[in-house]
Amino acid sequence: MPDQNVVVLTAPSGAGKTTIAHRVLEEMPEMQFSVSATTRDARSDETDGEDYYFLSLDEFQRRIDHGDLLEYEEVYPDQLYGTLRSEIETKSKEGPVLLDIDVDGATNVKEAFGDDALVLFVAPPSKEELQNRLQGRGTEDDRSMADRLARADRELEKADTFDGVVVNDELEAAVQETLDRIHQFLSS
Repeated sequence: MPDQNVVVLTAPSGAGKTTIAHRVLEEMPEMQFSVSATTRDARSDETDGEDYYFLSLDEFQRRIDHGDLLEYEEVYPDQLYGTLRSEIETKSKEGPVLLDIDVDGATNVKEAFGDDALVLFVAPPSKEELQNRLQGRGTEDDRSMADRLARADRELEKADTFDGVVVNDELEAAVQETLDRIHQFLSS
């Protein structure tokens, strides 16, 4: 999929990448959002086709078998996430495409697109703050919290392998830094 400008925001769960992604979309109306697919259940405030494409495990596997996914990962047991090729193909006709995906998926997108992709890692100011943010969501039980924090440790080790790191200590500054990096990428 050459000749497509792809911007990826990646981070451990709770670092603020989705909040920053929403702000980028508000500030850059030409940016198209790639809706990811997942097998996890929708949260009460999520809409199918807008927040995610919520697929059954069987449907997700069928999509894998047919080569419909640019990247996918089993992030947690029986919780797969991925990027549909059709999302990138369709949305890139309208403008640059923004992906909000996990760290392993971001690595795969960078490998697929090379210099046609800008991958920014959104880092929390500290592991303690990340834990506070996850607890503040009120969506995690003790087991899933431990899983997310263990995964976050592994993901934080990969931060420097991407095109840039944005520390989300103060949201407005993190949003501005992200916008500046995206504008520089798109104008190059």
